[in-house]
Amino acid sequence: MINLITTIIDFFYPPFKSFIPLKTYRYAACGGGNLALDIVLYFLCFNFVLMKQDLDLGFIVFSPHIAALFIVFPITFTTGFLLNKYITFEASNLDGKVQFVRYFMVAMGAISINYILMKFFVDFIGFYPTPSKILSTVISVVYSYILQNKFTFKVK
Repeated sequence: MINLITTIIDFFYPPFKSFIPLKTYRYAACGGGNLALDIVLYFLCFNFVLMKQDLDLGFIVFSPHIAALFIVFPITFTTGFLLNKYITFEASNLDGKVQFVRYFMVAMGAISINYILMKFFVDFIGFYPTPSKILSTVISVVYSYILQNKFTFKVK
């Protein structure tokens, strides 16, 4: 499966070869795919699972745009880690457990950025949830790429 995904991603690399390194291209391709999955799942969860209603857990109530963020996170966290570990940063020689813990730390920062920006865009500005999710995710992608490259999957 890894070889198939890598082959498909690399097939489209030649037009970008002159101005984007392969690792950055793979990160963009894997991240773009994971981002698309995240947005689709967020949209489905917000609109059809939660039906734009608050999620009341008894001890805490989440607004639907925040609940959808936290429901989708474990799925895209897992797919993102696997894509990064096995396709983008396959040259990293750090132990997988170390990578996972570091990836989790960076992801916690990314979801915090998403949470703060979602609260800002939706609750304070009154912007629509799905476009707010897209915008907040784009901002957190820059943060994530820098830390994944320099910290999580660095080569010893």
